[in-house]
Amino acid sequence: MTGEALILSATAGAALLALGSGVWTLHVRRRADRRIAALEAEVETLGAVAEAAQASAEAFESALLAVEDGRAFLASGDESLAACALALGVAGEPQSVVAALMRADPDHALRLRALFERGESCGFEVRGASGVVTVEGRAAGALAWLRLSAAAGSQGLPPSPRFAAFLNARSGPAWIAGADGRPIWANAAWLEAVGAEDIAAAVARRLSLDPAADALAIEAAALSQPREGIRWVSLGGRRRALKVTAQPLEGGGVGVWTEDATEAEELREALRRNVEAHDETLNHIADAVAIFTPSRRLDFHNTAFAELFGLEPAWLAERPTHGEVLDRLRQRRRLPETADYARWKAAELERYVQLDSAPDELWSLPDGRTLRVVRQSHPLGGIVLLFSDITGELRLKAQYNSLIQVQQATLDKLNDAVAVFGADGRLRLHNEAFERFWNIPRQALTEMQDFEGVVELCLPRLHDQGFWREMKGRVADTDPAARAPASGEVRTSDGRIVAHQSRPLPDGATLIAFTDVTDARRLERALADRSAALAEAERLKRDFVGNVSYELRTPLTTIIGYSELMEGLGDQLPGRALSHAGAIRQAAEQLGRSIDDVLDMAQIDADEMALDLEDVNVARLLEAAAVRWSEDAETGGVRLSSLCPDDLGLIRGDTRRLSQVLDHLILNALGQTPRGGRISLSARRTLGEVQIQVTDTGRGIPFHVQANIFDRFVGRERGGPGLGLALVKALVELHGGWVALESEPGAGATFTCHLPERAEGAAGHPELEF
Repeated sequence: MTGEALILSATAGAALLALGSGVWTLHVRRRADRRIAALEAEVETLGAVAEAAQASAEAFESALLAVEDGRAFLASGDESLAACALALGVAGEPQSVVAALMRADPDHALRLRALFERGESCGFEVRGASGVVTVEGRAAGALAWLRLSAAAGSQGLPPSPRFAAFLNARSGPAWIAGADGRPIWANAAWLEAVGAEDIAAAVARRLSLDPAADALAIEAAALSQPREGIRWVSLGGRRRALKVTAQPLEGGGVGVWTEDATEAEELREALRRNVEAHDETLNHIADAVAIFTPSRRLDFHNTAFAELFGLEPAWLAERPTHGEVLDRLRQRRRLPETADYARWKAAELERYVQLDSAPDELWSLPDGRTLRVVRQSHPLGGIVLLFSDITGELRLKAQYNSLIQVQQATLDKLNDAVAVFGADGRLRLHNEAFERFWNIPRQALTEMQDFEGVVELCLPRLHDQGFWREMKGRVADTDPAARAPASGEVRTSDGRIVAHQSRPLPDGATLIAFTDVTDARRLERALADRSAALAEAERLKRDFVGNVSYELRTPLTTIIGYSELMEGLGDQLPGRALSHAGAIRQAAEQLGRSIDDVLDMAQIDADEMALDLEDVNVARLLEAAAVRWSEDAETGGVRLSSLCPDDLGLIRGDTRRLSQVLDHLILNALGQTPRGGRISLSARRTLGEVQIQVTDTGRGIPFHVQANIFDRFVGRERGGPGLGLALVKALVELHGGWVALESEPGAGATFTCHLPERAEGAAGHPELEF
């Protein structure tokens, strides 16, 4: 490139650079002008704000101080600061005023330090020598701001924070509501009751303490008059009664506050219930009750009053006067007959002015009834009348007096000496036998009415002081255990044996009776000796029966053995000898059975027989009995059968003794049934028992014998001791059952043994029981 070209290029570059610099300078200048204009506008705005703040501070008589790093500066309110300094008695410098505020109260100093150091808001009042200074502190950035307001003297109203703190301290809910009833401000108790953190949350959630309270506030706002009401609301999980007061406020809104009236409302409700219960109680009592007001008008009557005098409830509901009631009762002949009714009525109405309680009266009505009339002054004024129909009471009293006379006459006819002592120890009643028994004149008993005096009269016949002390305790002791019935025997000084007994009576009195049992005791001793002799004879009888039975069994066994041996020889003996041997064997077996019966009956009489209990199959028991006696039945020409259902089951009993029962019943049936007859064994199960029947088609049992058929030694036509049926009855009863007989002469007989499913008698071996 040539030098000219370089010069032209350099010149063009310099021109462009100069042009660019000029453009940039113009842009920067314009931006700076705009910034200056904005700052001038902001300064004007801040000036206006400052002037407005200064004006507002001066208008509301408050001073605004800024505190930074412990130093205070006045932002606005020169005159207000001077008034605050005057009230505190210090110079008008901001720093002096702040120092005076911190010296006034340690608590104030703590709050101001918290504001200066941590930015915590505060509000309080400081009372100085010449007035009160209200302090409100707030923090903004690095500055702490204090707003001071002075009030001359001590009568100034506290600021809104003080009012808010005061209302927040109340335990009852309080709030300020708008004309529509919605809350504008509420204290802490209201917020806690509705469950809201602050008023904004409560408004957003449309929370309300009570809709009726809100309606009360709306009504107060609409009428510009205070309104009150009682509302039941739930506070803290408990139902409370609140007295709600709604007061319209100046400038709009309604102030609503509550007072806890739970106790008063509960007392009022309790009083109402008591009055209702009192009226209900009076309506249920038998006595007629009428209450008249001080103006002599009927205020209350119970149902018995209307029924006693036959008055219409509708007429009584109109609350007639006392005089009108008396007039209607006279018309219906419900008042005592009197010659001068007007005078009697005036005297009756005069009782309203007589403060002294009148004595009870008795009214004898024309219909024969007798009424007791009680008059009482009512605590609230007026008079209370109580009417009792004592016609029956008087009749009962007359009957009672008659019964007492009959009782006295009855006691006088008794041979036992009887005396009745009251709970106070005084003699109330005695009979003539008591005087004779203790040899006491009637006059002496009349004079000696107390227990101690009666004892002194009885001591010559019975010297035991301990006996009389114990008897006095049974008469006068208030302990029910001491007055329990008691009896015993004592011996008198003349050798008599006296049985005594005491019995408490329902009215608290005690009856004491004495009986001479000397002859009875002598007779009892004689009977005891006789009983002992009989017991010894019974023992000797049992021993004799046992020994004789044992002694008889040995030769019987020998006789039976030899007779069976002779019968076994068959053709080696002549026919007559074989017949004699069979007869000997049968007689010996019958004698053995008789001995067994006698021994069994002796054991039962001595209560020494025990049952060997086991499960007994009734069907097999009957079949076994039929098999045992089938040969004897064939020999006698009698058909023996056993009919028993397969599902009869088991019972609890003694197999050997039940077999013995069947053997005796079958043997009795064989003896009563002629040739060609039938004997049937059957059993059936009923509710809780099994019935075993032995039925025959024999000649039956005469009616005059049936009543004693189970007695001992009855039915001895065929020999034997006559204990078979008696033993049957005893063995069945030992199992806890019973035996029944059904028979007609010529139509056979049926013996039914009613056996329980489980033996209930003295069964088993007692020595094995635990």
